[in-house]
Amino acid sequence: MPSPGSSRDLPAAVLAGLGTCLPTTEIDNAALVSRLDTTDEWIRTRTGIAARRQATPETSMRDLACQAGANALRSAGLETVGGVVLATTTPDRPCPAAAPEVAHRLGLGQVPAFDISAVCSGFVYAAAVAASLITSGVVDSVLVVASEIYSRIINPMDRGTAVIFGDGAGAVVLRRGTAAEQGALLAFDLGGDGSGHDLIHVPGELEQPGDPRWFSMAGRRVYLRAVEQMALSTSRVLKDCGWDPETVGALVPHQANGRIIQAVAERLGIPPQNAVCEIARVGNTSAASIPLALATSLATGRPAPGARTVLSAFGGGLSWGSVALTWPQLQAVHSEF
Repeated sequence: MPSPGSSRDLPAAVLAGLGTCLPTTEIDNAALVSRLDTTDEWIRTRTGIAARRQATPETSMRDLACQAGANALRSAGLETVGGVVLATTTPDRPCPAAAPEVAHRLGLGQVPAFDISAVCSGFVYAAAVAASLITSGVVDSVLVVASEIYSRIINPMDRGTAVIFGDGAGAVVLRRGTAAEQGALLAFDLGGDGSGHDLIHVPGELEQPGDPRWFSMAGRRVYLRAVEQMALSTSRVLKDCGWDPETVGALVPHQANGRIIQAVAERLGIPPQNAVCEIARVGNTSAASIPLALATSLATGRPAPGARTVLSAFGGGLSWGSVALTWPQLQAVHSEF
């Protein structure tokens, strides 16, 4: 038994629920081939993507967020939480933040609620902030939601981005517990480098007045930076936990590209079969990709309860981050909208 005051007795945020939501419309590669002068084979070999989901014009980012959040609460067996943190890069409006409305629509009352924008790193950043709120005693539980509708900022004629991104939402419930529990978030690493701000970019009105402001990405340079920073960030949380890479039961990276996922695992020395890649049917859903990948992978038994698990992401800003946890016993709740 650990002695009183040991690290196992320290307060920790514990993963207690997982929910996801996807739009019902699926766009497979065949639907893009003629418009983008490409082939199904070209898309699959370079990205690992066979299809992606697309929200209807009537569906809002908040709609997907509310459904994923409700599913996470159901997974956790809870009706309320102490706060909401929402990660998105595709808000329905510049102001106000969406999180207070999501909290209201879910019947959570007048809890603290706010948005975070860290592009594809948004879920990890939101989880880190939520964990800090819990361990500092501000709240006892937080609903962390990541929701994206990238189809509204992607140029439909840009082969470099139109084949990659999809729409969707994922959410988790974090509650107060101890580091000894399964599901405890044990270590975080966050970082950023503003010198690469233009590598993943949507221009503002002052930069591109009057013209369509589409998402752009310097693919090759982003690939190299993503592999480097996710590997380094994961290494840091492994070191903090005292875990060897070969003991990691599940590496769940941001689902940017199948080749990036395998390259990160190879660089770390994590067995390739333990790198979760669930990008094939949903594409890159930015901040929502990690919870969506977790929910899909859970259906095949990964991560198993008690497995050493690392979540890692890289996105615009540039920004990156990782979190290490032991996987809890839970069932994800999924729905479509």
